[in-house]
Formats: sequence, structure tokens, C-alpha cells
Amino acid sequence: MHIMARIAVTDGMAPGAVSRLEKAGHEVVQGFIEKSDLLNGALDGFDAIIVRSATKLSSEIIAASSSLKVIGRAGVGVDNIDLKAAGSAGIMVVNAPNASTQSVVELTIGHLLSSLRHVAKADRGLREGKWEKKQMKGTELSGKCLGLIGFGRIAQGVAKVAKTLGMEIHTYDPYLPPKVAKSQGAYLHKKVDSLFQTCTHISIHCNLTEETHHLVNEKRMKMMPGKQGGIACGNHIVNCARGGIIDEDALLSSLESGIITSAALDVFEVEPATGNNKLIQHENFHGTPHIGAATMEAQRRVGLDIADAVILGLSGKKPKTLVNGSFL
Repeated sequence: MHIMARIAVTDGMAPGAVSRLEKAGHEVVQGFIEKSDLLNGALDGFDAIIVRSATKLSSEIIAASSSLKVIGRAGVGVDNIDLKAAGSAGIMVVNAPNASTQSVVELTIGHLLSSLRHVAKADRGLREGKWEKKQMKGTELSGKCLGLIGFGRIAQGVAKVAKTLGMEIHTYDPYLPPKVAKSQGAYLHKKVDSLFQTCTHISIHCNLTEETHHLVNEKRMKMMPGKQGGIACGNHIVNCARGGIIDEDALLSSLESGIITSAALDVFEVEPATGNNKLIQHENFHGTPHIGAATMEAQRRVGLDIADAVILGLSGKKPKTLVNGSFL
């Protein structure tokens, strides 16, 4: 069979997705490639590369990869790819924005519930031989205001579940048509400060950009009310979007001072986050190692979705999930 294109898959891929690429007539080469090798032209001779979050495609690496026609990001965020450099080089960048939506929605709700009912803290106590029943009094989600920063697919999914649990939905998204928030039964705030002043529970669902870097800072955390419906429920923050949107130093000091009652992160400013990250050691923090999309269902969907987009891009057509469409 004539090989139509060579595709590098550097961060792993579901077998069914690899099979789909091969059935389309493409050669798939799997295996992580070190940064130094990428800079030295390891992608020369490849028509496409499919990455997750581990591989970073900087302008220098893109410049050293002259044969590339398509970059596929098996996931949503493309902050590990220099879009401007790719566009200048005439390389399509496609992603798979829908595949992990349900998985991230469920993890977000899981973190919210775990925070309010002290699931992680209680488990740690049990492992240390403690029976801290009296200290583990929690609060309910019902009747509280949930503030969603960003109101795309994932945030709307979280809103849908949270509403069934009795929460009142608020959002801040300067790019959202007001009718979308209204159709989802959410109150759209014009200013992000207003969201913090209103909500005791905040969940982040926006991209990391210059505009959103450290959007959640000490000043805004201090604005959170700490009470709703006559209940001193405290203030709670969840981030399953991107590290860097929260100022982690400010979050730690806010946990230490009691301004923030609990924090749960799936994403961190520096990953992998290890014992050097003091947040991880705080008793009112719990986290997960960037596993928002790590379900069997999502991995299958993301692989198939990105395979289809790359196949379409290599055929010269414009995939619906093209991220840098301006160069075409």
C-alpha cells in the first residue's frame, strides 16, 4: 500500500485512533521525542504530528520541522503550541474540543463535593488512625451561588449538574452572547469582580491567556462573601481548566488566613506539581494530577476525533476544529 503521509504520535494515542489513521493510508510512528531532538529536526520527513500536553511545539521546533503540514492537539487547550509560528509556516493546527467535556464536568463536580464534605481530609485522617467525625461537618451545594469563569461547553455542563443539585448559576465570560447565558438559566456578570462578590463557590473554565493569567488573585478572593442563605458555608475554589489562572501563592496565603475555606486543583502553574508545591501540603487543599480528560471514554473519543481532523487536514480540506484558520 502506498503511504500517503507520515504521522508522529508523541504523547500516546488510543489503539482505535491509530488504526483509523493507518486505514486511511498513513504511516503512524509512536514514541515520545525529546525537546533537543525536536529542535534538531527530528520531525523532518513527517507530514503531521499529534500531541497531548507533554510535547511543547515552540516556534524554534516548528521552524526545524519543515515538512509538517498538520499539528493535531489531542485535547482542548493549545497553549503548548505556538499558533503564530505554525500559521506563518502554513501548518494547520487542529484540536479535539468536545471529547473530554463530560469527563471534566464530572471531575469538577467531584472536586466540589469532595471539598464541601471533606472527603480527602477525612480519608487522610482515617489512614492516620483518626476518627474525626465531629470535625468533618460540611455544607451542601444546594442553595449556594456557583460562579463559573468562562461559559463554554464544560462550564455549561457543570451548570446543568449544579442546577439539579439546587445551585444558583452565575458566570463571567466577556465573549459570551447574553442570550446563551439566559438560555442556560445563568446570570451573566459584566465584571469578574461582581462574580467574586456574589459567589461562595468558584469554578474556572477559561483558557490561559495574558488576560486570564492570575485572574484569580488575593484581591478577588477577599471579595468572596463566605456566607449564603444564612449559612457560613465558607469560600471554595476549583480549577480543572489550566494552571496559571489562579495565583497559587495568593491561594496558599488565602487558605492559611481562612479567606478561602477549600481549594481543589487538577491543574497547576508548574507541572508536574510535587512536594515542592506548598499548596499540596495544606490540610484544606486536595488535588489531582491533571486527569480531567483521563477517562477511558474520553481517551477513546479524543483519539478518534483528532484522527479524523488530521486525516481531513492532510487531504487539503478544512477541519471544523481548525484552531488557526486565519492562515488559510
